Amino acid sequence: MEENKINKPEVIDLRLIVKKTWENRKLFYKVLPVVFIISSIYIVSIPRYYSSETKLVPEIGNTMNGGALGDLASSFGIDLGQMQTNDAINPLLYPDLLEDNGFATSMFNIKVKSQDGEINTNYHDYLKKYQKKAWWGYPISWIKNLFKSKDNTGSKGGFDPYYLSLNEDAIANKVRKNIQISIDKKSGIITINMKAQDPLICKTMADSIKDRLQSFITDYRTNKARIDYEYYYQLAKDAKQEYEKARQIYGSLSDANSKIALRSVELKMQDMENDMQLKFNAYTTINTQLQAAKAKVQEKTPAFTVLKGAAVPVKPAGPKRMIFVAAMLFLAFTCTVLYLLKKDLIGQLKA
Repeated sequence: MEENKINKPEVIDLRLIVKKTWENRKLFYKVLPVVFIISSIYIVSIPRYYSSETKLVPEIGNTMNGGALGDLASSFGIDLGQMQTNDAINPLLYPDLLEDNGFATSMFNIKVKSQDGEINTNYHDYLKKYQKKAWWGYPISWIKNLFKSKDNTGSKGGFDPYYLSLNEDAIANKVRKNIQISIDKKSGIITINMKAQDPLICKTMADSIKDRLQSFITDYRTNKARIDYEYYYQLAKDAKQEYEKARQIYGSLSDANSKIALRSVELKMQDMENDMQLKFNAYTTINTQLQAAKAKVQEKTPAFTVLKGAAVPVKPAGPKRMIFVAAMLFLAFTCTVLYLLKKDLIGQLKA
């Protein structure tokens, strides 16, 4: 009998909760309205923001190994056979590009315009001058500015993304906070999500970030091929100049000795003709390699398909005011009930 008594679980009587709540209903009449007012003032003071999303993926084509999916992975540098990448930058690291000051600060000069037309500036000035804050944010910012260190003033010789002032670094961090880049490990789909306090600016920035990311991936993927093309382009240019120079010398010598039948002149003409032919052959060979290098650049250039274009959001993405207030009321109600039952709960724990 004693064992059954010990193992019997303690349960809270719901009738007790209802009774305590009803007896102390006047306390709820005081607590809930106060929580409602405070939470409403708090959440209404926080500026609303909008969110716009765009998705893109490399175009799928034929491939020698792995089929269409292998081509999709190959365009990102992924070998499905060995699950390894041949590139120095794994596609899964693309979201980490925002950590680079050079990439983050490249967003500063993007032109943005608000939906009502009152703001027409670049993204840097938009973040610096046109951001709405909660009412308590203004005194906090004023206090921070009083104690802000002025030792680091940034680069003196022009803008350097890797030597930012405190203010510029703060704006770069705001850029990182507003932009989210993610990539699906299986499909390779790149998703770009942008947040801003204006819906049109939100959409504009999402499109601009998509273009910047495409340019970065294209430049990275074609870097070696472009270096090879520039190398062969210079070789072809030099070879063409050498050939044209030899052709001019041969033509001038041929015109000057057209009526001379000396054997020595004939041999010299043959040597000049052979030299011109060698230079022509060299130019033809290098030009063929140049065209192949040019085709390689095109081959390495990834083509992107936009699966979801960025749209001007119709409704704010947050904060969720009604949900927040409801959650605060539920939390206040729960805490009040626990306060009323604290003696009964402590008594059960001691029993």
